[in-house]
Amino acid sequence: MPSGVVAPIMHRMRAAILAVGSELLGPDRLESNSLYLAQTLRRYGVVLVRKSIVADVVDDIRRELTALLGDADLVLICGGLGPTADDVTREGTALAVGRGLAEDAAQLEVLKGKFARFGMRMADTNLKQAEVIDGARVLPNPRGSAPGQALETDGKSIFLFPGVPRELRGMARSELEPWLEEETEGEAVETRVLRIACVGESTLEERILPAYTEFGREALSVLASAGEIQVRVTATGHSKDRSAALDSMTRRLRQLIGDSVYAEGQGSSLESVVGSLLAGRGKTVVTAESCTGGLIAKRLTAVPGSSGYFLGGVVTYADRMKRQLLEVPAEVLEEHGAVSPEVVSWMASGARRLLGADYALAVSGIAGPGGGTDSKPVGLVYIGLAGDGEPEVQKHQLLGDRKRVRWMASQWSLDLMRRELLRTEGGAEQVPDVAEWRGE
Repeated sequence: MPSGVVAPIMHRMRAAILAVGSELLGPDRLESNSLYLAQTLRRYGVVLVRKSIVADVVDDIRRELTALLGDADLVLICGGLGPTADDVTREGTALAVGRGLAEDAAQLEVLKGKFARFGMRMADTNLKQAEVIDGARVLPNPRGSAPGQALETDGKSIFLFPGVPRELRGMARSELEPWLEEETEGEAVETRVLRIACVGESTLEERILPAYTEFGREALSVLASAGEIQVRVTATGHSKDRSAALDSMTRRLRQLIGDSVYAEGQGSSLESVVGSLLAGRGKTVVTAESCTGGLIAKRLTAVPGSSGYFLGGVVTYADRMKRQLLEVPAEVLEEHGAVSPEVVSWMASGARRLLGADYALAVSGIAGPGGGTDSKPVGLVYIGLAGDGEPEVQKHQLLGDRKRVRWMASQWSLDLMRRELLRTEGGAEQVPDVAEWRGE
């Protein structure tokens, strides 16, 4: 067994998800509950073997649930537990397992109490929400009126959840996860994510090749998107063992990848990491944008608390605006053109001087689809960063359509700012705790 990887879970429970709702079979409603439930199942090492969607028809529910029970140890049903005539999940499930369905006096009192607390009259149609399948356990729903149910049949387990995502997720946390914890004897699957900015997928693959041998290929996965790659490491077993294995793997991956890792976890965007670095060091930044049209400023200001370090920005699309606002010399524009290292350097210095910040990011390029030439093709972008010394300028030839070029330009700009702050303000090994900075 490679060092750092915990042995796989052996029991491998099989599960299926059944979403109930005629509207989910149409063209304008996306079924999302199964995605959340699939994530939950995966954490506990449960194999999801099927997903199904059926209409609000009793016999359709019965027939599909019967088929799923033949293939899975656990079936999670979501939707169809409301008070209306088309909410027939209880009825379909009862038929599938050959049991009765009757009003539960205790649950009826719970329902009445909920309506009374909100000063609302309970309609007669709500009475059906107190109906419980024989032998089922009622699952409390503190966020809504539709309770869930859980039952066992012929060695198989069934959970019924309401279809409202907020209600389902709360009940999955309070009811399903403790059940899974007990059934799997504390074993689970856990994943950590390293987020990497502005590195090519093939370059990253070369860097992490030793990790595949050390940890096993099944423990690592790579997900690439524009300007970012996520490396996911997975371990299975009990909590302490998982944590130790993940600590070992992420530490080794950081050694292999270097300071291209800008964050760990799903919650930290590149702009929030840059913001935490600026805030933590008491520094400010401004922007001067041409081809990105304010996208860098938009991303920076999307982060709560950004007013503490982002002073403002200018979009100088026309050459006249570059001259008038940023004092780019006319002769520099005429000799080198707006898309040039010389002009971007002047833009960054001019923005820093105009707005009085510690740093200024500037960008100019050809986003396309037109406007390119042989010497300056579509996708050519120059990025400048001005601080205390001479401005630093990067040249990039970016691929893709206009939207992708603009996004990539903003990504490279923010990563340039991040690396500068790490280099000059505390060392490249530091990765800020964004949650701590936000007070989370």
